[in-house]
Amino acid sequence: MIEMFRRPLSRYLAIAVVLSLVQTVVLAGMIEKRASVLRSGTEILLKTAPVDPRDLLRGDYVILSYDVSNVPVALIKGNRPQPYDLAEMDVRLKPGTDGFWVIDEASFARLPPVEGTVVMHTQPFRPYALPGDDGGSLRVDYGIERYYVPEGEGRPIEEERNEGAVSVAVRVSAGGLAQIRELRIDGKPLYEEPLY
Repeated sequence: MIEMFRRPLSRYLAIAVVLSLVQTVVLAGMIEKRASVLRSGTEILLKTAPVDPRDLLRGDYVILSYDVSNVPVALIKGNRPQPYDLAEMDVRLKPGTDGFWVIDEASFARLPPVEGTVVMHTQPFRPYALPGDDGGSLRVDYGIERYYVPEGEGRPIEEERNEGAVSVAVRVSAGGLAQIRELRIDGKPLYEEPLY
């Protein structure tokens, strides 16, 4: 009778150990993916854009928007998705004259590497209707639109952001994944992200 209870108990224990190992491996992989971009990605400097003040601080993070988040439709090369289809975009950035990186071209297909440029890959989105080539832009996110700060320090940063004083140093992997490396105010480092 005791042997009958030990067998299921040891099986449950083995299952629990395996599940714990799987969770640990998945979490370690996520952390290493981020750290690898910060360690070896190409660094670019992005200028932040003001955000509607009604969306100020939500908890302990700052909402960031970038000039490169508005992709002019005239710069989109190649085929375009049908409205409402889930899409992703590659956006090629090049250094601007003021030190901030600007959009060179964009495509719904993968863009090949070009010397002196960086390609950032957007988050999935649904383009409801693309404006014509004669003007207009498409709003995209890169996964770097939130920056977590110590409690109570978000509002002053958001005020500086709305004045145009905040910039962000971003590392971009060869596959287009972007990670914030450093938050700057008036060009001076405020927060730097650790690798781990």
